[in-house]
Amino acid sequence: MVNSRRAERIHIEQLEVYAHVGVPDAERSRPQRITINLTVEPRSRFAELQDDISQTVNYADMARSVRELIENGRVALIETLASNIAEDVLEKFPVRSVEIELRKYVLPDAQYVAVRIRRDRSDR
Repeated sequence: MVNSRRAERIHIEQLEVYAHVGVPDAERSRPQRITINLTVEPRSRFAELQDDISQTVNYADMARSVRELIENGRVALIETLASNIAEDVLEKFPVRSVEIELRKYVLPDAQYVAVRIRRDRSDR
């Protein structure tokens, strides 16, 4: 069956944040650079917004909220961090779903390590 509802998304690419994240205490002791790709599906279709920001997801507020969550926390696993971000976005913003790719630049012989997560409001 073909889904008749069009997928309309808002995407933030490579939001750079410094986080206290890592398994060893020494790694968590100082902030390290991570980047986040964040895609949300708003509750309202774009055609319904009437050119009014109060009717949509304010992506500046969403980026600021994600940054604050990360900068004020300390976790061991990037998996935990991605899950925390997803739950926070679903709680605070009018979205149907959130997709996150979180990148950590920790291995000297790799460009980055990443985790990906998708959460839907119906999963809660």
